[in-house]
Amino acid sequence: MGRHGWYAGDRRWRLTALVGVGVAVLALVVTLLHTLPGDGSTAGTTPDGDKVHGTPATPPGETGPSVGWGFTHTQFSADEGSGTAVERVEERLGEQPLPQIQHIMGWGADNPEPVEGRYDFEEMDRRIDFVRATGGTPVVTLCCAPDWMKGGRSGADKTDWSQAALETAPEPEHFADYAALAATVAKRYPDVRHFIVWNEFKGFWNDAEARWDYEGYTELYNLVYKALKKVDEDIMVGGPYLVMDSLDPRQEQDASTSLKGPWGALDQRVLDAFDYWNENKAGADFVVVDGSSYTRDDELVPDEFAATDKFTAVSRWVRERSGDLPLWWAEYYVEPADGDDNRHGWSENRRVAVQASGLMAMAKGGATSGFYWNPQERTGECPGCLWTPTDKSDGGEELPMYGLLSRFAEEFPPGTRYETVSVAADDKPNVRVLADDEAVLVVNTLDRKISADIDGQKFDMAAYEVKWLKR
Repeated sequence: MGRHGWYAGDRRWRLTALVGVGVAVLALVVTLLHTLPGDGSTAGTTPDGDKVHGTPATPPGETGPSVGWGFTHTQFSADEGSGTAVERVEERLGEQPLPQIQHIMGWGADNPEPVEGRYDFEEMDRRIDFVRATGGTPVVTLCCAPDWMKGGRSGADKTDWSQAALETAPEPEHFADYAALAATVAKRYPDVRHFIVWNEFKGFWNDAEARWDYEGYTELYNLVYKALKKVDEDIMVGGPYLVMDSLDPRQEQDASTSLKGPWGALDQRVLDAFDYWNENKAGADFVVVDGSSYTRDDELVPDEFAATDKFTAVSRWVRERSGDLPLWWAEYYVEPADGDDNRHGWSENRRVAVQASGLMAMAKGGATSGFYWNPQERTGECPGCLWTPTDKSDGGEELPMYGLLSRFAEEFPPGTRYETVSVAADDKPNVRVLADDEAVLVVNTLDRKISADIDGQKFDMAAYEVKWLKR
């Protein structure tokens, strides 16, 4: 999970075509200056000398700890490509602004501090600017760490972009340096009000004891939390972003005996890690988890739709322990991946139907925010993407997953009070339903046409159809 788009990509120096050698040289100088430490073409300066990127927009919509349903940018996204295609995506997102996550290193962003004290935010700037242009709420995931913080080499042209490198946590002696980097990011983007600390406990595994190094993660989290609150006490911070792995309880000795269901059993080591963080955290404004409906062995039990009930069970378990803190799913998956981490095995209708079931299950468990991991491709076919690749002028067209996500975000924002609706007895095994006082979402879980009677309304549904009703 969270593997799409490890690399930030090759350095992309782009110069606007200019007439005259002297003007071209000047343009090159300006472009290079943009990547100097802490600088940017639209940077300003705060009273204490810290750089501020761009003209911060007033965060739209929900500005509290619950931001609603959105997506995560991966290595390739709609901030680059044909101007026509990029504008097409910006316009569509502007119609229903969505919260959007961007990591500070990897998944489309370069090493933010390749040399200690020297910063490169060019690509991060572009991503945040894209979120601003679409009216979305920007969310920053503070992951991953520059090489020099984790025992690697220091230097702007020597970043190790291997998966192993990005799976490595900062060394304990550099936890404070990482917290300082987090503060620098917060100062640069003052309109970013939501920060997630780290990603999936990467690098925090205790080999000697075969468990998560929750002490190390919590130490890093607390330092980052305090550093961000020092920048602005109103900044909202969340963690621990654990992967809520489930197991086959018949085969795994680490399976929980308390959090289990037909979908499997949670890995007890994950629950122990959550409890330690929850009891020892310096503070939190929201809680973040991650997970799939299938087991660690890629089994969908008892089937792909019923497996999503795991999201409800886990959400309720987390909510019981975290009190009134809003619950976010930073990533959620319902379709097992192949060896290359691609999820291309299902038809789009089936994919959207199971994704809808997953969203419904999270909401039923009390989650207020969830982020679809957008598996954006550079070009070509894009199964499961939100829009077609923006490399060509005819790109940026809405795909079915975007229709589901944007409508779900519109109909069921944070604070929604869900209601029970009537479902004909013969339909109950075949449909999944979520409703509030204005809308009803219905999913046909069968690969065939059915007739349904929902909330007093009778209608036919095509195979794997996702249907919205007005009340």
